[in-house]
Amino acid sequence: MLNYIWSGLIILSIICAMIFGNTQELSTALLNSGTSSIELLMKMAGIMCLWSGIMKIAEESGFTSMIAKLFSPLLRPLFPRLKKDSPAFKCITMNISANLLGLGNAATPFGLKAMEHLHTLNGRRDTASNEMVIFVVMNTASLQLIPTTIATLRQAYGSTDPFNIIVPVWISSATALAVALIIAFSLNLKK
Repeated sequence: MLNYIWSGLIILSIICAMIFGNTQELSTALLNSGTSSIELLMKMAGIMCLWSGIMKIAEESGFTSMIAKLFSPLLRPLFPRLKKDSPAFKCITMNISANLLGLGNAATPFGLKAMEHLHTLNGRRDTASNEMVIFVVMNTASLQLIPTTIATLRQAYGSTDPFNIIVPVWISSATALAVALIIAFSLNLKK
């Protein structure tokens, strides 16, 4: 489906460029975007490697497990059918911990493992369980205490203070998470 959307957007932009006589600007943008994408990728690669390494050290040292234990009481009410020591719950807490630190790339493997475990616990193979829905909602809203990826992007584009957006990130991510959870729980109650 996403391929159709992207294809439609590309075709629409080409048609609009022809109609409004902006084909030269379109060609320039197409040629320059490839170069700027590679430059951004190279700038971000170092920072992402650094933070992924820090996350790996945190994981090996037990720091992420400590964070997971810290947030476990907050997550228990959201996943009441999961046992506290189940592999699914452990992966969920590790994923949420990595997201809190703004390390979405490091959180992805935990998220995939959590969904695998939740899928095996789900009685209906063709329908997502309430736990799966709540986890996807939480993972998508991605509450962040340290927005490392956004700060990396801001620094790559020349920001002198890439972390000065930390309070708005806290407010927007907390609001998004609260609204998403309210909607998810209200829809679950109607079943």
